[in-house]
Amino acid sequence: MFTTSRDQAHMTGNLMTLLPKMVTLLAGLTLLFTVNAGAQIQLMGKMEQGALIRATVEPGTQVYLNGKTLKVTPEGAFVFGFSRKAELKQELKLVYPDGLTQIKPLSIKAKEYKIDRVNGISKKIMKPDPKAQERSAKDSRQVKAARSQFSELKSFTQDFIWPLTGRISGVYGSQRVYNGKPGNPHYGVDVAAKTGTVVVAPADGVISLSVADMFYSGGTIILDHGYGVSSSFLHLSKLYVEDGEVIKQGQAIAEVGATGRVTGPHLDWRVNWYQMRLDPVTIVPNMAEVLKQ
Repeated sequence: MFTTSRDQAHMTGNLMTLLPKMVTLLAGLTLLFTVNAGAQIQLMGKMEQGALIRATVEPGTQVYLNGKTLKVTPEGAFVFGFSRKAELKQELKLVYPDGLTQIKPLSIKAKEYKIDRVNGISKKIMKPDPKAQERSAKDSRQVKAARSQFSELKSFTQDFIWPLTGRISGVYGSQRVYNGKPGNPHYGVDVAAKTGTVVVAPADGVISLSVADMFYSGGTIILDHGYGVSSSFLHLSKLYVEDGEVIKQGQAIAEVGATGRVTGPHLDWRVNWYQMRLDPVTIVPNMAEVLKQ
């Protein structure tokens, strides 16, 4: 193909006209890739059954866990949990403000739980009194209502502390089988202590339930940390707080007791994400290390 000087001049003119547009387009693409390259998520917690996971993303990001929407703070913080028998393969979907969608597979570690088998239990003990069952059902409704609340508190982002230090006498996930019939798993961590020992708040929050005497759990407090995360404190002998009270981390809230259905004084501390029961030890330092300090 032959071109004249006039044709070459015309082509050069067109190129010069298109060049600024091409530069603008390339600049736009570079910006897009830069934003996408910076898209990231930070996950904090143990990827195992029973764990509470806290995370941060770019503000304005939409987050989905296994297809269900998770609430995200304006600053980009969110939280979720894995149940005692959670599926080992789960998935996060992130839709960033620039429209980028990211799928992040999650691999969950399975945990083994302590199982004790107890035989020879009398039928009378195996079948509770109807009045006791009615009272227990009422207590459960109160507890469920308190744990169903959503608040915009952001205390769940704090570094949690132990509400009580000492010998751990019971662990999350353990279970007893009575006369071949499985009982409910234990969903807290028990810390042995004398009656009257002070219990403190593991993080900031607001009291969503304070009841001096429930059938199974005795003196009971539930502390809301926001975005579905709450702490429960069971078998208390004395309660220092009331419903609706604003609490600061480390503040004394109660005293250890042996109220409810227990065999000795201790604190049963539980952590929930809404109704999902989680292992408190997944959000605090190792007890052995704490006791060395």
